[in-house]
Amino acid sequence: MLRVPAGLSWDHLPDELLLRVLLHLRLQDLVRVSAVCMRWRRRAYQIHNSHTKRLASSACAVTVFQVRPVSVEQPLPVTHMDLSSSIIPTPALEGVLRRCTLLQCVSLEGLQLSDSIMASLASNPGLLQLNLSGCSGFSAAPLGAMLRSCSRWLNVSWCHFTADHVKSVVDNVTPAVTRLNLSGYREILGSDRQTVNPLFSSSSGCSSDCTLLTAESFPVLKQLPSLQHLSLSRCYHIHMAALTDVGRTFPSLALLDVFGLGQDAHLPGLKKQMPHIGVNSRPFSGVARPTPAGRLPGTPADRAMWGGRCRLRFRL
Repeated sequence: MLRVPAGLSWDHLPDELLLRVLLHLRLQDLVRVSAVCMRWRRRAYQIHNSHTKRLASSACAVTVFQVRPVSVEQPLPVTHMDLSSSIIPTPALEGVLRRCTLLQCVSLEGLQLSDSIMASLASNPGLLQLNLSGCSGFSAAPLGAMLRSCSRWLNVSWCHFTADHVKSVVDNVTPAVTRLNLSGYREILGSDRQTVNPLFSSSSGCSSDCTLLTAESFPVLKQLPSLQHLSLSRCYHIHMAALTDVGRTFPSLALLDVFGLGQDAHLPGLKKQMPHIGVNSRPFSGVARPTPAGRLPGTPADRAMWGGRCRLRFRL
């Protein structure tokens, strides 16, 4: 029998891992799970909404190819593409993206990619938001080449990265990037300025959960006087007391994520010292993701993707 360590519960599981578990449930079980608590309800509805949107995009794609067959080399005038956690063979995805040069917002979360896909993404000069969270199958050099032609919002969290991949991100992320999620590389991303400085100097919203980061890295952040969102969740070497001056250091800061840094009893004091900053107000990262983060299900915003309204429409 599997023995669970004392004091460990589902509440300690990050939202990313909880979503991975819930993705394997049937619809009937998702409904039952949604009654456990508000957190599980939000995550269950998030999965349900993502399934609905993928069905919508699949239905539209089938209609196009049945009614009007196109040649393999004909470009696809697609600007927004959400294939998050879908079941699509890598060669098929290569064939689709090879024909796309107008992409602006792309989410390929959880998919097996390739160097060819990285090269195809690099051929989209208007790419603004890119979500590659949890992706794998591509090497560091094509990733760097793609990043040089990309983007405003970038999410490369929890990918199957080596130290070379992380270095490629650090060396090639452009000053145009305003929101960056680089979570999931706790033992790779170092606390030295040589590693942290390029990231923070090019991003006005950065997410990381690196256990090697310390408060000594904070002086690097002073290069960002317009910083609006800072996520330091699970950076365990940063003490809560070191965050008391963050509000004065960054007058434009509106959101601060410090999940896992201390006991919940310490949060009211931190919030009282920084009343104009939302502390731990968004438990799930929305960087470059197509659906809003932290919204209650049933609100009109749940029918939005990348800030635009969407609806299911297909023809038989």
